[in-house]
Amino acid sequence: MTWTTIPQMFRAQVSTYGPRTVMKMKKAGLYRDITWNELEKAVEEAALGLIDLGVQIGDRVAILSENRPEWAIADLAILSVGAATVPIYTTLTPQEIEHILRDSGARLLFASNPELMGKIVHLQKELDLKIILFDAPYRVSGPRVWWLGELLGLGITAHPAQKAALPERRQKIQANDLASIIYTSGTTGLPKGVMLTHDNFLSNCRAVQKSFPMGEADLTLSFLPLSHVFERMAGYYFVLSVGATIAYAEGLETVAENLLEIHPTVITGVPRFYEKMHERVQAAVRSAPKLRQAIFHWALGVGRKRAQRILQGKPVPVTLGLLHRIADRLVFSKLRQRMGGRIRFCVSGSAPLSKSISEFFYAAGILILEGYGLTETSPVIAVNRPDRFRFGTVGVPLSGVEVRIAEDGEILTRGPHVMRGYFQNSAATAEAIDAEGWFRTGDVGLLSHDGFLTITDRKKDLIKTSGGKMVAPQNLEASLKSDPHIADCVIIGDRRKYLTALIVPNFEKLPKELAGQPEIFSFLWERVQKMNQTLAPFEQIKKITILPEPFTLGSGELTPTLKVKRRVIAERYASQIEVMYQDG
Repeated sequence: MTWTTIPQMFRAQVSTYGPRTVMKMKKAGLYRDITWNELEKAVEEAALGLIDLGVQIGDRVAILSENRPEWAIADLAILSVGAATVPIYTTLTPQEIEHILRDSGARLLFASNPELMGKIVHLQKELDLKIILFDAPYRVSGPRVWWLGELLGLGITAHPAQKAALPERRQKIQANDLASIIYTSGTTGLPKGVMLTHDNFLSNCRAVQKSFPMGEADLTLSFLPLSHVFERMAGYYFVLSVGATIAYAEGLETVAENLLEIHPTVITGVPRFYEKMHERVQAAVRSAPKLRQAIFHWALGVGRKRAQRILQGKPVPVTLGLLHRIADRLVFSKLRQRMGGRIRFCVSGSAPLSKSISEFFYAAGILILEGYGLTETSPVIAVNRPDRFRFGTVGVPLSGVEVRIAEDGEILTRGPHVMRGYFQNSAATAEAIDAEGWFRTGDVGLLSHDGFLTITDRKKDLIKTSGGKMVAPQNLEASLKSDPHIADCVIIGDRRKYLTALIVPNFEKLPKELAGQPEIFSFLWERVQKMNQTLAPFEQIKKITILPEPFTLGSGELTPTLKVKRRVIAERYASQIEVMYQDG
């Protein structure tokens, strides 16, 4: 990978793979192929159309769309003309979208459909915003609104001087030029614009390629939002850089069906995806006849014994190997078929993955490799490898990535993956990156003698009780959420005399209308007490409150990447929290 810019990488791969399939998109009930040559043609025409519409080098252009080939066409066209992409989550409110558009100074926006355009159309005149729609079921009326087909048409009919300008633009792009401004999810306050360069992304691609054996024979399913840096790099730029193929899921609700249709070899997902898959397996086992339940639990026991010996570097006894082949035929092969039947490994990122989930799937022959990073680090800092992994950790740092632990336990990192800074926010940049180039991640962790990194908590989330004890709430929350009857929870206790918890039941198992009943409270309290038995006294949860509704994006309690906004939840349930700290 000697490329210095993303457009350079893309065009080099087109020259290598031209007529081969690069993307798959489902239309009219069937997945259809898009070749590298077809993608390049659309990108060229879109780029020329952007020049015709006045997009200049250094401009910012926003994309408000779900995952689809047009997202990549727009992004590659934006980068090809020397502009920077500003991705926007489709789940954001109009007010949040307005902040991003104003802060970034974007003057052109790609939107997937008129409904999403409706979120910002009232700002169009004030922001002098041009809009390009991917889908236009009818001719959208209004000034300064185009359909993607019209943009491509502008490229086709472009003046020869304009066509000559495009390769000149590409040649001017440098490795350290701005490629994207990605706004952090904002668990506290307004999101900040993270400036990432072409080299930020490509250095991460190069480092990941040294760790993962992926190539042109691989196929991935894209379902995490491309607005998030994890999918942007791992599920898009990296896949292009190794010549693999991207298939787009129709939506989050159809992922299980799409897995069976495209048979991917690699999956990138967030922990909640694997947790839900685990829950579905467990639910299916519970509803099965007693004999099938017994066979499943026997097979899982065999799988765990074999996995334990492999992880310890010990040989697998002949008898255990024979039993495992039987268990695999009866149980595990069927589980892998649900994921398409060709999975070589899965990758998990964006949030902590429960060690028990990793061990469960490994026992079944599915390897989930957990990694770690942030938007500000392009994103990957460390990751487990197929040939070097340790469950409960986020693996070892990538090649070229420096990691050290500060005196207060915070993880610091330095290297080509670290952002240029926060857009128009020098104070925040100086606070995040010191004079020697070390980026303060805000996470607390440990680095083992052999290089494995373990995340213990967010620095700002650490709870200090009134007794002076420090508690990492994420560890406790992960333990609670591993219970199939608990969907979500938030630990409370900063500057308090003991810990409490707000608990959201799994309403698929415990009917919502019963959430306030004493029987449900007693049932969940028993499960909390069981966990308490394994904890030091100051870590134990003394009281709980059962919440009647799940945390949601719409309520502002979750970020677009489904991280809990602790401050919002603490404010919303302040009265319930105070009750738990009353005497008695």
